[in-house]
Amino acid sequence: AWCEALAAAMDRDFGSKPGSGGVASSQQQNVDRKERLRQLAYQTLDISKDPYLLRNHLGSYACKLCLTLHNNEGNYLAHTQGKRHQENVARRLAREARDAPVLPLANKKKAAIRKTVKIGRPGYRVTKQIEPETQQRSLLFEVEYPEIEEGLQPRHRFMSAYEQKVEAPDKNFQYILFAAEPYETIGFKIPNVEIDKSEGKFSTNWDGESKTFAVQMFFKRTPHQQQGSSAPPPPPPPPGGPPPQGS
Repeated sequence: AWCEALAAAMDRDFGSKPGSGGVASSQQQNVDRKERLRQLAYQTLDISKDPYLLRNHLGSYACKLCLTLHNNEGNYLAHTQGKRHQENVARRLAREARDAPVLPLANKKKAAIRKTVKIGRPGYRVTKQIEPETQQRSLLFEVEYPEIEEGLQPRHRFMSAYEQKVEAPDKNFQYILFAAEPYETIGFKIPNVEIDKSEGKFSTNWDGESKTFAVQMFFKRTPHQQQGSSAPPPPPPPPGGPPPQGS
């Protein structure tokens, strides 16, 4: 009887009802809460896709957002369901939404990608020339497109050695490309020397009858070429002889 009286007195002192298991301590409540959060995280989260999870070399789990360290996966998952982590995630999303630029909606319709069956490479001729007056080197490209699509004209463009992915880049060379549907694009490796774009030095022509696209270009002379073409100075006069003509 005295044991029952003592138990009843303890229940009254600690606030529990008769027949209950007693009031759980705050520590036990915290453990139970973390366990419930961990189980909830297991069911709703894919930890492999968590952007804030960091595994270190010691096998611990760290939260990059909250800068916290956790002993195991379950402890980390419980952390992700806590108030601190949720508030930090909300702040991060709000900041990213505020800093993200607002792009105007484009009203233009996307151009449909043309799908053309290629029929191979076009025929071509390359002629190397040197202009007698200026000693400039030139190249004449003639590319034949007998089956070019109706209403189209061939196109060309220059490409640096570092833009192409076919071979190792070489700063001493550049490329010129020719394209026209339904043919494959072809390219030529040419010296990486400045093209002379002055009048009469660079020209393109599309002959609709012969279906031939021609591009002629002249290269500017390099300082080395200019020095090499200069006339040598006249020899010195012999001792006691007449001076050379023109002096």
